[in-house]
Amino acid sequence: MKALILALVLGMAAQLAAAACAEDRVTIRGDWGQATFTVKIADTPATRAQGLMYVETMPRMAGMLFVYERPQAVSFWMKNTLIPLDMIFASPQGEILRVHENAVPGDLTPIPGGDGVQMVLEINGGLAARLGIAAGDIMQHPAFGADAILACREKTDS
Repeated sequence: MKALILALVLGMAAQLAAAACAEDRVTIRGDWGQATFTVKIADTPATRAQGLMYVETMPRMAGMLFVYERPQAVSFWMKNTLIPLDMIFASPQGEILRVHENAVPGDLTPIPGGDGVQMVLEINGGLAARLGIAAGDIMQHPAFGADAILACREKTDS
């Protein structure tokens, strides 16, 4: 009986996780719990180059998700960026590889994300530490695809 209840609970949790997937939301899960961010997508060279430059304020649970075509070494800087940011670098499967906290506005020092990065989430500076986001946590978004650790369920026509 316990096995059946556990299976039902896990199934419901998986359905809730899949239901939370949307192009404008990123969910991060870790031992600390989970957080969902409303995001804008930067998935072209032009939108990635623009990033969050000249943005004066950003809602607390908002950010920008940088999506690359393939895993690669990425590096960011804060040129023309007006607010401090946390940068969360993720693998193609959604595992967080590195968190850079409180990038300094206007700083031209490169911020490397390491190798094998396919997504980068930028959020308000200091928020990653306040929430407990760290390397090893898992990011969920439709851009990660079917091989993601927390894959989004495909939409079906009913």
